[in-house]
Amino acid sequence: MKALGIAGLLLAGALIGAGLFSARAARKAERQVPMDGRLVDAGPYRFHVAEQGKGKPLLLIHGLSAQLRSFAQEMVDELAKDHRVIRIDRPGSGYSPALPSGSQHLADQADAVAALIDALGLEKPVLVGHSLGGALSLHVAARHPGKVGGLVLIAPATQPVDTVPEVFRGLMVPLPLIGFVSRTIAVPLGLATRDAVLREVFKPELVPPDFVIEGGGALAMRPSNIAAAAGDIQLARTDAEEMVERYPELSLPVAILYGREDNILDYRIHGERTAAQIPGARLTLVEGGHMLPYTQPLETALWVRSVLPKE
Repeated sequence: MKALGIAGLLLAGALIGAGLFSARAARKAERQVPMDGRLVDAGPYRFHVAEQGKGKPLLLIHGLSAQLRSFAQEMVDELAKDHRVIRIDRPGSGYSPALPSGSQHLADQADAVAALIDALGLEKPVLVGHSLGGALSLHVAARHPGKVGGLVLIAPATQPVDTVPEVFRGLMVPLPLIGFVSRTIAVPLGLATRDAVLREVFKPELVPPDFVIEGGGALAMRPSNIAAAAGDIQLARTDAEEMVERYPELSLPVAILYGREDNILDYRIHGERTAAQIPGARLTLVEGGHMLPYTQPLETALWVRSVLPKE
């Protein structure tokens, strides 16, 4: 019994230490990657929003475990020459707080994005969604069709799949434990494996040396971001099953870009299959991996401009 008591004390001490380490790591990440924009209230929701340029609005929505800097500045600069480019942190990611309900379901995130569109006074913006941001963009269009002018999707997660990419298996924590795990052991474990994870996410392209700072990658190693990402990925299959049934109903312009060597999502499943299910959707395939908005920012921006709905 005495040995068990000592073991319990050691475990408690280790968890407290991990919690303190995680809090320090979060503060360091925030110093490295400060807010780029402003906080905008949209009814009960709050978003971190960064804007650049003038013209017709483009609303850029990032993917899993990311934040608005995952759209490289070069891509934003190019699009902002003739558009109002609005980048946001998804609920729970970056500097956007989680939804008041605590839900990470994409349907609930979509309702929050629709409220933000109203709060910013955007008239039918085109949603430019990357990865899970593409899935969210589809939900916004399905639930609020009158608020969206078109969808431009880059390596979008669009179909239910049976397995989670190996690189994200660490996020498959039982939902009731996410808060506890994210505040204790998740950050030190995440930092220990970050380089290997990034190599897999970017493969076959190289991880840009500036991604942790300029791409906002440092913010992924905060308890709140890890909790949001864990919720996102564990609900992804259910959310996708709901969305696929609505693809034939979509009646707005949809364009999809995929890298043939994408190491995270299979373009044949999430690109070709989805393009065949959405009326009039167009699919473009290029050489490259999953992180096209950061590894090929100018080329991606030019593709976005080329597929934007014509007036």
